[in-house]
Amino acid sequence: MSELLEIVKNKVQAKFGDALLASEMHYDFPVFIISKEKIKDVLQFLKEDKELHFHFLTTLCGLHHPEQDSSIEFGVMYQLYNLSKNWRIRLKTFTSREDLNIPTVTDLWKTAGWMERQEFDFFGINFIGHPNLTRILNMDEMNYHPMRKEYPLEDMSRDDKNDKMFGR
Repeated sequence: MSELLEIVKNKVQAKFGDALLASEMHYDFPVFIISKEKIKDVLQFLKEDKELHFHFLTTLCGLHHPEQDSSIEFGVMYQLYNLSKNWRIRLKTFTSREDLNIPTVTDLWKTAGWMERQEFDFFGINFIGHPNLTRILNMDEMNYHPMRKEYPLEDMSRDDKNDKMFGR
């Protein structure tokens, strides 16, 4: 798999230069960090390149790292797959809480529509150009995004539970 890392890294660097911020092998996945300004261009290139042909978007998910520098607190992770060569790669892009705008990829992969709506719903990431960016799983009346790591895991106001029963 490290051979795939080098192939993709060289092609992306040759085409986009400093848009590739970092690359590494994470377990068996080549992982690439791409600047937010170029993420859609890189994804389109990876899909349309004759050799790489990452035609299948398997995963798109939001990231929240409140312990990180505020300029990279939020992110989006994309996993792409080339079925004929059995190649899988992961791309990540990061942004700040003040600018949660990421370009949509619904015009590249129709399946991104539901995935982007879910990440909007849970993290508040605004996918610019999405044809129907509305909540998909939570109630429209919710005024927060529940997957952010800024909320307690349990309701601390409850007094009807006995933590001794659960080994705490």
